[in-house]
Amino acid sequence: MPRLAIIGYGKMGHAIEQLAPERGFEVVARIDPHGGDASRVENTTLNGAEVAVEFTTPAAAPANIRAALGAGCAVVVGTTGWYDSRPEIERLVGEKKGALLVAPNFSVGVAAFSEIVKAAAKVFRGTPGFDVHLVETHHAAKKDAPSGTAANLAKAGGGELGRDIPITSVRTGSVPGTHELIFDGAFETVRLEHVARDRRVFADGALLAAKWLIGKHGVFTMADVLRG
Repeated sequence: MPRLAIIGYGKMGHAIEQLAPERGFEVVARIDPHGGDASRVENTTLNGAEVAVEFTTPAAAPANIRAALGAGCAVVVGTTGWYDSRPEIERLVGEKKGALLVAPNFSVGVAAFSEIVKAAAKVFRGTPGFDVHLVETHHAAKKDAPSGTAANLAKAGGGELGRDIPITSVRTGSVPGTHELIFDGAFETVRLEHVARDRRVFADGALLAAKWLIGKHGVFTMADVLRG
């Protein structure tokens, strides 16, 4: 069984731990300063893990990633909001001949939804009279707004549309994640929507990505996982 380290032992970390045995992983480390087996990511605390899944905070993620790469451990990162450090992290991946997979959303459905958004935007690029808007809704505790997923969807769609797509962020209740792209004309509306019903969809996708990443070298996204 592949040996897995969980970095960040919050709701996502617990969901990953619950699903890991079903997906063929042995959890060998749980690293979190507020719980788990250890408070810091180090060679010894990773406990021989082949791959780590990182869901922490924007402030903590870069140091966690550097430490895991330095220990020769592949890293799947679901934390968003740290991307200013990404160029330096990617250089480190090259220097260490490591493996890094970064995604703001590990839902396989969202990865497919991104392709649908691009296709729809391409159609509407040549269709006059339609405004476009992206609305994303997440639980009240989510720190970043807009979500990393919304920013990626807007970038993907905007590239095909030829103009920026505005985003409205809603933070309420315990919503796992909803993303809706709206094309609105004078007399009609087209809506494309992805709804996550359970946080476990992200844990399942992260484990799929982790298994795929083992033995590889470079920087990857969920699009690479879907391509096999």
